Amino acid sequence: MTEPTTDLFDGLVARTLDTPRIAVRVIERASDDPATPAERTLVLLHGLLSSSLIWQPFMEDLPSDLRVVAVDLRGFGGTEGLPVDATRGVADFAEDVAAALDALEVPTAHLVGWDLGATVAIALARLRPALSLTLLAPFSPFGLGGTRRDGTRLTDDDAGCGAATANPEFVRRLNDRDSGTDSAASPRSVFRSEFVASGYTSSDEDVWIHAMLTTSTAPGNYPGEVVSSPNWPGTAAGATGVLNALAPRYLDADALASLDPKPPVLWVRGSLDAIVADGSFLDPNHLGALGIAPDWPGADVAPAQPMIAQLTDAFAAYAASGGTVQDVVLEGVGHTPHLERPSVVRRAILEAIGYIGAAQNPAPPTEAIILRSAD
Repeated sequence: MTEPTTDLFDGLVARTLDTPRIAVRVIERASDDPATPAERTLVLLHGLLSSSLIWQPFMEDLPSDLRVVAVDLRGFGGTEGLPVDATRGVADFAEDVAAALDALEVPTAHLVGWDLGATVAIALARLRPALSLTLLAPFSPFGLGGTRRDGTRLTDDDAGCGAATANPEFVRRLNDRDSGTDSAASPRSVFRSEFVASGYTSSDEDVWIHAMLTTSTAPGNYPGEVVSSPNWPGTAAGATGVLNALAPRYLDADALASLDPKPPVLWVRGSLDAIVADGSFLDPNHLGALGIAPDWPGADVAPAQPMIAQLTDAFAAYAASGGTVQDVVLEGVGHTPHLERPSVVRRAILEAIGYIGAAQNPAPPTEAIILRSAD
């Protein structure tokens, strides 16, 4: 079923796929050919507090002979908000996307995931081989918070992780569909302060905020169940909801390393990312170290999660075991590389999938590229 929406850009169409698991909304380009081969098909997966609406300008500017499908994840956009079983990590999301791709008769493709979508893309590649993985601002393979560099969990109950890390005032305003700027906890203010680097502006910001406001705050969706903990800061990850699915106790830390076959990986990140960092503003331990969260017990007990270091180690191990990884760092960019530096990201993806340029033979196992903000 094709769905009209005022937030759709010209040339894009949305429809809902009634799969055996869940009703999934996808956005596609009206002119794309469903018979396009897999090596010319891209599947785009959005992140937390977003929807496929955020991919629209990116989709518009990709070559016309590619097939591009953007999928709304469970509880976001127009996809059904069934409860998330956090004890399965992101398996619910990956299996939903697999069901949607089956309905679209897409057996494999190049996967592009941002934020949560990157974690889902890796899990999806375990269910069915992917031709390549582009991971934009991905989370640590150990999840969000509560681990040392080697992945060792700080507490048995993942204190300080999961749904309790969401600001209750932000959740209230999200539930109220607040699009204003009267509070630092409003969705628009959070987008400006945490998702993008200072100075980013867009005439389409209203669309990005509407994508945030499609987030389901029903029980079992965002943020999820909060449980108490005897450990600082007094809360831990519950068993339902999307933020709990990213807790170390539930997320499969070996998902990337265990991929077989190993698709080439493109890792794209911003140098000013406030969310995925060695000191993330989503991490209560980092906030404690800054004096923002009270009664912090100190770095020996509750160190900040070194996410970039963990990702660097994980990708190095992936390369050492036979995979290839290209690391692109965008200077002056925050958590949304595809919005803040779209042309650079688009070209990197087209090179990664072999659409433009010639791959070096043999390809180096790892390659790091640093791009200035002016590039």
